[in-house]
Amino acid sequence: MSSNFFRQEVDAAVDALLLQQVILYPTDTVWGLGCDAEVPPAVEQLYKIKSRPAEKGMIVLVADEEMFAKYAQVVPPNLAELLASQERPTTYIVAGSRHLAPNLLAPDGTIGLRVVLHDEFTYKVVRRLGHGLVSTSANISGEPTAATYAEVNPAIVRAADYVVSWRQDDQTAAQPSTVVRVLPDGGLEVVRS
Repeated sequence: MSSNFFRQEVDAAVDALLLQQVILYPTDTVWGLGCDAEVPPAVEQLYKIKSRPAEKGMIVLVADEEMFAKYAQVVPPNLAELLASQERPTTYIVAGSRHLAPNLLAPDGTIGLRVVLHDEFTYKVVRRLGHGLVSTSANISGEPTAATYAEVNPAIVRAADYVVSWRQDDQTAAQPSTVVRVLPDGGLEVVRS
């Protein structure tokens, strides 16, 4: 695929996000649904598309440590070292901040944040958007996760405001991220490996 096509897809995804729309896109893990993490109506629409209970929080992708700190009340003191040693995408559950859409947080006030290190497309979208990007698996709540575009439920495809064409032909099944909870003392507890 050409670099021009890549740029067009990044631009189109960011344009849709800036219009407060929901996109279907290849993440740094599995295929996902996303929207601007600071826009409550877009988050609400995303919950409706997934038929997901509002009390279930979602993941937010960020571009770097600075964006991570914007959305986290507690940043692990060794975040740079943790990111440098990651072998696969890792989501950190932290106390969320006032900058996020309130309907994005779990009932306990936490949010899952993941710095995009393993996927150029997702990184470019987040960087250009300048905000966190919601990332939730592209499936109806309770259905299997879509590791490839071919596995995405057609109802999800129809419900998304914009469907990214980049990587639709990929056949490599990706895995969800590792999930760890950041404890008040800065320690980590593995939730999903």
